[in-house]
Amino acid sequence: MGLLIVIFIIVFDQLSKFAALNYLKEVGDIPLIQDIFHLTYVENRGAAFGLFQNQKLFFIVTTTLVVAAIIYYLIRTRKMMWPLRIGLYLIIGGAIGNLIDRVRFGFVVDFFHIVNRWPVFNIADSAIVVGAVLVSYIILRYDTVTK
Repeated sequence: MGLLIVIFIIVFDQLSKFAALNYLKEVGDIPLIQDIFHLTYVENRGAAFGLFQNQKLFFIVTTTLVVAAIIYYLIRTRKMMWPLRIGLYLIIGGAIGNLIDRVRFGFVVDFFHIVNRWPVFNIADSAIVVGAVLVSYIILRYDTVTK
């Protein structure tokens, strides 16, 4: 089940980025709801909010180590609460989706834009955020994360 979640996120993320590269890049911006929600093509060479610009090797190494650590934890801890496990799978899928971009292009393709409210993001970013919220909730809410 977990592998399916990871694969689904990676495939959905990469297909959406393929569409953005092939159809949105030329246009640049398509307002879906004027001044609220746009599809805006951005090549993000940094992290969230544009931090650490042009640090490709740093992001590749860091992402690889984080994903490896999460996989190690999942293998070592067989009995954990399912929302925690799902959250970790979401983080892995999103991290790999963005890692593929960094290796292929040297940047991450972003295109969802909540105008004047949030930086431009993508499906992988969304998976990472939802996964982090699930993991944080379980860690903060319960005394133990195992069953």
